[in-house]
Amino acid sequence: MTAQKPLIEDPTALAGLADDELQAILLEGVSRTFALTIPQLPAALYKAVANAYLLCRIVDTIEDEVSLTVEQKKLFCSRFIEIVKTGAAAEDFSRELAALLSAQTIPAEHSLIQLTPRVIAITHTLDPVQIDALAACVETMANGMPVYQALDLHAGLKTMKDMDDYCYYVAGCVGEMLAKLFCHYSQEINQHRDQLLKLSVSFGQGLQMTNILKDIWDDAQRGVCWLPQDIFNEAGFDLGTLTPETNDQNFRRGLSRLINIARGHLENALLYTQLLPSHETGIRNFCLWALGMAVLTLKKIKENLNFNESSQVKISRRSVKTTILISKFTVRNNWLLTLIFNLFSRNLKTPDWQYLPLSPSGH
Repeated sequence: MTAQKPLIEDPTALAGLADDELQAILLEGVSRTFALTIPQLPAALYKAVANAYLLCRIVDTIEDEVSLTVEQKKLFCSRFIEIVKTGAAAEDFSRELAALLSAQTIPAEHSLIQLTPRVIAITHTLDPVQIDALAACVETMANGMPVYQALDLHAGLKTMKDMDDYCYYVAGCVGEMLAKLFCHYSQEINQHRDQLLKLSVSFGQGLQMTNILKDIWDDAQRGVCWLPQDIFNEAGFDLGTLTPETNDQNFRRGLSRLINIARGHLENALLYTQLLPSHETGIRNFCLWALGMAVLTLKKIKENLNFNESSQVKISRRSVKTTILISKFTVRNNWLLTLIFNLFSRNLKTPDWQYLPLSPSGH
């Protein structure tokens, strides 16, 4: 791993690598989690899913870049949608965006933007059905995310529906894309297409809500809050007063209720995984590792509701290794998977309060 870091920061050193090697190094630079999980997929899926994540990360980089105005972000996102669809004009896009990136963007993302033409070239070596799935996801994400850039988010989102919508644009559409890729890969999986597409949105929302809850205080330091006020109204807390110094029992009550909602989405993620054929252990592990790490993160948050920085609820490497080990032993057994999920998530429910529906919200 350490030998790759200089390469990640020097895109010229990556240019001559084979497609899979290049994507593996870029993934390691921008997301260790996905660099760990994506290689579990069958070879027929690895290239497309790795490429899909890098495309989504390019959109994320645009959205997170502090030097860009809202209008610039909309323009770059619009251009990127067409680039993914057509494969054309990636060089100009890459050169112009790279010149505007600030030092706040990590070196690996600088390299990813500079290597956008190569990433797009890989996209267009894929099967047409795979390209369509990737392009639809990028279009949904790139059209949806800029809407939130224009909002004043210091007092959070207004409703849980707003949070559902945000999670769909950021992660739910990615879940849909993965379901489409899995169904295209296997006719046996495709028999459950409608159920998988519905559950995939909930799967994505569960993972995204976990990230939002983990990063509450990091976001608060930037004056941003992704929590829904209507949930906190019932708990008696005004998100407009939220600061990194907040220490309020009513806030923690609202937080518990969101943990409960996230748990429901992760339960749907388990149902999604259990619909996959038991012999497809690679795809199942890909899902289970993400699901397991999310459950452990929520569990840590619930046990430390008074945390004030994300590092306090970040799961340890030992927990990651344990998740991987347990999933490898139980990956084929739906009964055991349900038992383990219920065991680890039992304290995440809020007994006196329930948010319905737990299923995806109509996207």
